Amino acid sequence: MAKAVFQRNQKVWVDSVGAWSVVERIVPVWARGFEEPIRVTYDVGLGREFHAHELRAEQDDVDVLSDSGGPWRLLRARNKWQTPEDCPHHPFPGTYPVVVTDANDWGGWRVPGAEYDRAPSKLEMQARLIVSAPRLLALARHLAELVLEMPEDSPSEVRVLAEEAIKVDRYVREIPEPDAPVEEAKVA
Repeated sequence: MAKAVFQRNQKVWVDSVGAWSVVERIVPVWARGFEEPIRVTYDVGLGREFHAHELRAEQDDVDVLSDSGGPWRLLRARNKWQTPEDCPHHPFPGTYPVVVTDANDWGGWRVPGAEYDRAPSKLEMQARLIVSAPRLLALARHLAELVLEMPEDSPSEVRVLAEEAIKVDRYVREIPEPDAPVEEAKVA
């Protein structure tokens, strides 16, 4: 028996083509005498149907924000415009923080050199906070799960914290619709 691995309108990587596409149709193949389809293929608009093993979903939340902190890490980049002698007031003269959120050392958060020079301590703290975000989110999720398992045994202050953790988690997981107007990001 086969089950659908991907959903309609889900963005997938098509290995054999080497391109991103969107699942347009889920095509189940039925056989007489079976209650479930025997095979499921996916039409992604590339001229033929693909099996699940030929497609790969965007990284799941579990992979990106795992308990181990995922691949997020803090690297230091050399400041091209200032030598270490020009910026002795920086915590790490001659460099600036780069937060990398991908296993291939690219993608993530960077800051312009002029902005870093204005408030290096503040930006160092922001970089460490961003690197710690996956672990902090995992802690918040774990707190919410514990309170949901035993709500009557949890102190009221902890229940309030768990409710806030659920709101933050919902905000992080929520992906806006492509046509939705962009609003100022607020965590309720």
